[in-house]
Amino acid sequence: MEQTLSSYYIFYVVADCGNISKAAAKLYISQPAVSKSIQKLEGSLGCRLFLRGSRGVVLTEEGSVLYAHVKSAIDTLSRGEEKIRRSIDLGTGHLKIGASSTLCKYVLLPYLKDFIKEHPHMNISIKCQSTSKTLQLIQEDKLDIGLIGLGNQELMHMLQFDYILDIEDLFVATKQYLYHLQLRGVSEHEILQNCSLMLLEKNNITRQYIDEYLQKNKIVIRECIDASSMDLLIEFAKIHLGVACVIRQFVEPELADGSLIEIPLPAPIHKRSIGFVYKPQRKTTLTMEKFLSFIQK
Repeated sequence: MEQTLSSYYIFYVVADCGNISKAAAKLYISQPAVSKSIQKLEGSLGCRLFLRGSRGVVLTEEGSVLYAHVKSAIDTLSRGEEKIRRSIDLGTGHLKIGASSTLCKYVLLPYLKDFIKEHPHMNISIKCQSTSKTLQLIQEDKLDIGLIGLGNQELMHMLQFDYILDIEDLFVATKQYLYHLQLRGVSEHEILQNCSLMLLEKNNITRQYIDEYLQKNKIVIRECIDASSMDLLIEFAKIHLGVACVIRQFVEPELADGSLIEIPLPAPIHKRSIGFVYKPQRKTTLTMEKFLSFIQK
């Protein structure tokens, strides 16, 4: 395209008005400037676009061909502008969020429930996967924001972390399972070494955090059952399958009613921080501004 969009828009307005002076008034530029722009466009295309008469101008055959294409382009641009204005007025936008299935269920969903009430026209996509995968997709600009628990600091390079709460890991089992361990002569300080221990899969950051705790405290595990989600660990524990490592906040009802019992530990497991992570430049988008403003409330 040899000419600027402004040249084509001036041509479009002149054609609609049928008069150069009226077009100049509508465009808020001088009549000579309009005439010069038309002449330049005609020179570039190598043909006349208007026939000039005492009452104004009319399109030539070539001008009519060009007008049809220019009008289509301007109509498309106008629809785009209107769509953007409507999007801003309605608060629409697209937000892509990543989180583990556990954090999605217990932490993200309550936020989204209230956020959607305030922004019903917002389009939200959620991808559930490991924290490592969430961080990778954010680095690759395939996600806008992720909900994670702090763990592998190497994956946090050049990312912003907005803290929302602390979580606490603990080991739980049923009274019945602990009773059977007691019948086998296992004291409460030897439970982890002699039970069927149920943990998240090895690629999970929570699992890596717990493995470090066990290793640091020289707790050797004889038997381990891997599960893909925290929900499964909780349900496995409730059917007396073994001792599960879970997050305190997610089993508070079971701890309160006694269906699950907390296992005493030789040393406390330090709490971990949960928060939303994103690239700082993402904060400048209108959609992200709305979401971050909401969660900070």
